[in-house]
Amino acid sequence: MAKRKHVKTKKKLNILNYLVWVLGVVALILTSSVTGYYFGYKDAKEEITKIEQESQAKRLALLQKIEDANKKGKETVNKRLKEVLKKEAKRDKKEEVIKKVKSYAGSSHEYSSSRAGEAPKRVKRESKVLTSTKPKLAIIIDDVSVRSHIKAIKSLNLPLTMSFLPPSKARPNSAKLAAKESFYMVHLPMEAKNFNAEEPITLRVTDSQSKITSVIKEIKYHFPKVKYINNHTGSKFTSDEKAMNKLIVALNEQNISFIDSRTTADTKVPVVMEKFGYKYVSRDVFLDHHPDKAYVKSQIKKAIKIAKSEGIAIAIGHPHANTIMALYESKNLFKDVELVYVNRLY
Repeated sequence: MAKRKHVKTKKKLNILNYLVWVLGVVALILTSSVTGYYFGYKDAKEEITKIEQESQAKRLALLQKIEDANKKGKETVNKRLKEVLKKEAKRDKKEEVIKKVKSYAGSSHEYSSSRAGEAPKRVKRESKVLTSTKPKLAIIIDDVSVRSHIKAIKSLNLPLTMSFLPPSKARPNSAKLAAKESFYMVHLPMEAKNFNAEEPITLRVTDSQSKITSVIKEIKYHFPKVKYINNHTGSKFTSDEKAMNKLIVALNEQNISFIDSRTTADTKVPVVMEKFGYKYVSRDVFLDHHPDKAYVKSQIKKAIKIAKSEGIAIAIGHPHANTIMALYESKNLFKDVELVYVNRLY
């Protein structure tokens, strides 16, 4: 009997040893799995963090490149614009255009004023109550006559109204260039009180009705799409009521509207327009009376302020390098107004 009990006890011990061994193996497997999972998770987490850090570094590097490019662009844009002017002037075989651009002395040649150094005062409008639309600002660029002007103006990607000088020996292609544009004006030369660089075809106060009518017909022939004309100089002509009567008659026959550049405080255009029953439209601000870029920027702000106060405003500038640059650097200011062509003001 003692021997049988010994055998049974031995069997039980073997079974227990087997169970212990099995449990040990299971425990080892579970421990390995947990340990592997922990270290695998840790490694994966570290890898994800590394990828995110690399991605962030790439984004920061890209932003820095963009910022550097913007700074470089601002520093070189004036140079590029001048290069555009030079390149296009050469294409037109008109090197003298660049000389005029460089030596341009502002828009003071356009007007005569009782107070030296100041443009004639504008006509204040009644303030408009705006509902859903933004105040409107139209910017007219006068003296456009060669491809270099158009190239520089269009480089801004702004709806600026180009006003072309009539064709002449100095600028034989102005009408052909205008024909390529969907909308434009004509900058019509008129007699000034004091001006030495008069255009070949300039309306004079002594011109007859037939002479003025003939000139306007010729303008219409060269610029068939023209709907608006503003005066180039003209301080003497626009201050003569009889002369303006003749001009408005001639323009009316060709369905052309007149915008007064207000080159003189003595302008009779408001009186004549009222007599004919037409709305008087005139410029509010000369942008580049002085060619300094900072001055042009201040005038842009003034034009925007007038538009916000009265609902609409008209500014006049010229294709001078500093004017183009000032407009480029003031783009963010135009978000407060709707920049439009003059035919969308009313």
